[in-house]
Amino acid sequence: MKATKPLLLFVLFTIIYSCATVPLTGRRQLSLVGDAEINQAAAASYSQLLSDPKTKVVASGSDAQRVKRIGGQLSAAIERYLKQNGYADQYHFNWEFNLIQSSEVNAWCMPGGKVAIYSGILPVTQNDAGLATVMGHEIGHAIARHSAERMSQQLAAQAGGAVVGAAAGGQSQTTQLLINQAYGIGGQLALLKYSRDQESEADRLGLTFMAMAGYDPHEALAFWKRMQAQNKGGAQPEFLSTHPADATRIAAIEKLIPEAMKYYNK
Repeated sequence: MKATKPLLLFVLFTIIYSCATVPLTGRRQLSLVGDAEINQAAAASYSQLLSDPKTKVVASGSDAQRVKRIGGQLSAAIERYLKQNGYADQYHFNWEFNLIQSSEVNAWCMPGGKVAIYSGILPVTQNDAGLATVMGHEIGHAIARHSAERMSQQLAAQAGGAVVGAAAGGQSQTTQLLINQAYGIGGQLALLKYSRDQESEADRLGLTFMAMAGYDPHEALAFWKRMQAQNKGGAQPEFLSTHPADATRIAAIEKLIPEAMKYYNK
């Protein structure tokens, strides 16, 4: 019993002093996994996916150009915001934007700015603003470090001093294992399942980022209403798994638009 108390205190102090702040929202979050470690693991996973013979990367054409152009506008706006608000030293992104040929209605952004858009979502995005809505939302997950937060929560839940200490010390083997589990490295990539709170935070960040990049946040409502109409035909696509109900999300976005409009750069 005496040995348990110091161990619990160690875990407690590790958690208390391993916190970070999400830009713009100001939310405090648990951060036991270092960005350098997780970004390296994510980049390796991304490269593996793109080089997989089963992955059909669309390297040319108008859609591929749109993905890269809008991605470039979003990343430039985000980098400016981070620099102007004192976050530049805390984030190190090596942005990549790729279109993948697939019928899946899907998109994601890995830590470090590795973005993939599946062609199956383009009929729903319809236009540049719709695509910026999706990309801004997914990038929001990366900016808010949701992957690292989820991994940190897994580590903390284990309540093992040695495990928490290893994570806090930036042990690459631990980080690699966790990101492999989260993203399903090897074969087909699987989405990390975010909580509803994280999804709402990504919506808020995404609206602001698309506004900074010159896209009217009101267009996000049109996209989510199209997504809502599509979902009535059957099960939710992977893009929306474990996410808020469409009607709930649309109502929340309507309330967030005035804040995002403050950043609208026409």
